[in-house]
Amino acid sequence: MTIKLAIVGRPNVGKSTLFNRLHGKKLAIVDDTPGVTRDRREATGKLGDLQFTLIDTAGFEDVTDASLESRMREQTETAIAMADVILFLIDARVGVTPLDKAFAALLRRADKPVVLAANKAEGRAGDIGINEAYALGLGEPIAISAEHGEGMSELYAAIAAHEHTASIDDENAERPIQLAIVGRPNAGKSTLVNALIGEERLLVGPEAGITRDSIAIDWQWGGKPYKLIDTAGMRKKAKVQAKLERMSVADTLHAIRFADVCVLVMDAADAFEKQDVMIADLVEREGRSLVYVLAKWDKIEDPRAHLEELTLVARERVPQARGAPIATVAALSGVGLDRMMKAVDKAHKDWTARVKTKDLNEWLHAAIQRHPPPAVRGKRIKPRYITQIKARPPTFVLICSRAEDMPESYKRYLVNGIREAFELTATPIRLIVKAGKNPFADDAEG
Repeated sequence: MTIKLAIVGRPNVGKSTLFNRLHGKKLAIVDDTPGVTRDRREATGKLGDLQFTLIDTAGFEDVTDASLESRMREQTETAIAMADVILFLIDARVGVTPLDKAFAALLRRADKPVVLAANKAEGRAGDIGINEAYALGLGEPIAISAEHGEGMSELYAAIAAHEHTASIDDENAERPIQLAIVGRPNAGKSTLVNALIGEERLLVGPEAGITRDSIAIDWQWGGKPYKLIDTAGMRKKAKVQAKLERMSVADTLHAIRFADVCVLVMDAADAFEKQDVMIADLVEREGRSLVYVLAKWDKIEDPRAHLEELTLVARERVPQARGAPIATVAALSGVGLDRMMKAVDKAHKDWTARVKTKDLNEWLHAAIQRHPPPAVRGKRIKPRYITQIKARPPTFVLICSRAEDMPESYKRYLVNGIREAFELTATPIRLIVKAGKNPFADDAEG
């Protein structure tokens, strides 16, 4: 499956720099002078396991006469028509310009999936431009630095959400679910993978650290394609000394960032220790869906009491991953594998879920009626509108008055309400609170 990805934007926002990064070498000429790129340029590109046909475009100029700039605009419009997904770049340091707004209006009329990226966002210099970008009405802006390679995992997730739009030769082809198997050394990760695929594919043993590289294996369960990624065990940072092990940990971090679902494998007799909590927190912060797996369950003497205890421990030590399911397995005998994969399937469905705006706002009205926002300095916060701007994970923008004063406790109330009302129990949920009018209600002029 190959996505046709057009990189568009006004002159000198970094389109060719990003084109070169995704292509893997300097194919497009890059310079600070606006207008270096004039023709469409195509090349293959890659980000994680996503394959692209990249289309680099001339900088957009809002002119329609017989000039060179007008012909460059026509080339850009042709690229938009050709593309499956549009990657719209703005300059985070400059902020949103009138030309950016004109381009956003053109893209909304094009009726194509758009990923909005604020380039040159390294450091804090781009914060203002990133916040301004919400008003373009194209969803959440992704902060990136094409020059330094920052924000690439977030860019991957945003583009992958539209991968189904790609033209494919096999109409039945389906992107495999990326399933990363993570945990401390010797927790039973490789044994679990071997049990899932039904063969001794990975070397296992009592010694910690046998797995050094992240091993990817194509596999199917329930008729769905998966890519299982067995990773090296992650030890405490102070114990990660050898260069080879540092590289292995970096490989594991990469696997987490590009996964759809992460299965955190823990020895059932020693689960939710400090390092397990650190890994779970990393998975949640990266916005990946999480499933806890308690391995070597056949060695537990009182399974029911132990599971009840660990469920309470999970809620206490990892409250930020509330809702992550817990599966118990004995990989050597195969007990519990089917239940684990059902939990993985549910986690993936929740992670990719989309909720209709109408349903969200009906829920918001009821939630406010049950528990109104608090008053701050005598003035009550007034939520006005909520919409989902992306999945993977489900991310929502709430427009309200006095947004900066909304307490974290009320944000948690809203997030928990969304989770319960729409049964999104097995995924991180992001809520962005913004001030001002609803930027999604007004379409482009004309």
